Amino acid sequence: MKEYKSMSVGQIVADRFDNATVFKKYGIDFCCGGEISFAKACEKAGVSMDVLIQEMEQPEASTSESIDFKSWPLDLLVDYVLKIHHRGIREKGPRIFELLNKVANVHGDNHPELLEVKHHFYESLVDLNQHLEKEEQVLFPYIYEMAEAKLNNQPQVDFHCGSVEYPISAMMGEHDAEGERYRLIASLTNNYTAPVDACGSYRLLLQMLQQFETDLHTHIHVENNIIFPRAIELEKGF
Repeated sequence: MKEYKSMSVGQIVADRFDNATVFKKYGIDFCCGGEISFAKACEKAGVSMDVLIQEMEQPEASTSESIDFKSWPLDLLVDYVLKIHHRGIREKGPRIFELLNKVANVHGDNHPELLEVKHHFYESLVDLNQHLEKEEQVLFPYIYEMAEAKLNNQPQVDFHCGSVEYPISAMMGEHDAEGERYRLIASLTNNYTAPVDACGSYRLLLQMLQQFETDLHTHIHVENNIIFPRAIELEKGF
């Protein structure tokens, strides 16, 4: 059995991504709040550590879609984030906003919370686009360079930011802001629950918003709890 009680929430999910399903069940934030200790997270959620450990140790908790991110090379993890998550935000975000705009126009009078959701989601897309560009132009190229240098036994490459820890700290702060924003969106939509008068488009919108948030949580988890710590460790190893 893993020594869960001495691990952080992020470490537990990084060790086995299926554990994210258990944490979601109890409302435990494993991406933006990944640095919190398992004990503290259980205390905040009002659930016994032993109960969660029992659920995480159950074989049926595994899924065929589970990905063992921790076994991947660092540069492959960056490839994954770029090609799956960055690309996904840019492709899916505008489509969701277009549908959100239509649904808000039709149902906004009876459900004014949709106008708030529309505002917050638009702001999220703007901020996320800037965030992705900073990762693509500053942080990730340096991580690629470090990974290649280490592979080829070359000396450490120069980085104009000084240390990789500086952009990582900024990116984690922005991750926290997005995590808070989607907690608000989830609250405004009653955890993405369709009201009784919702049409098919309204229901589809909520499903798409919920999936967008789920994908964003995976994205942030992989960066905060796997890529960033390993990049810091790699830099210090030169």
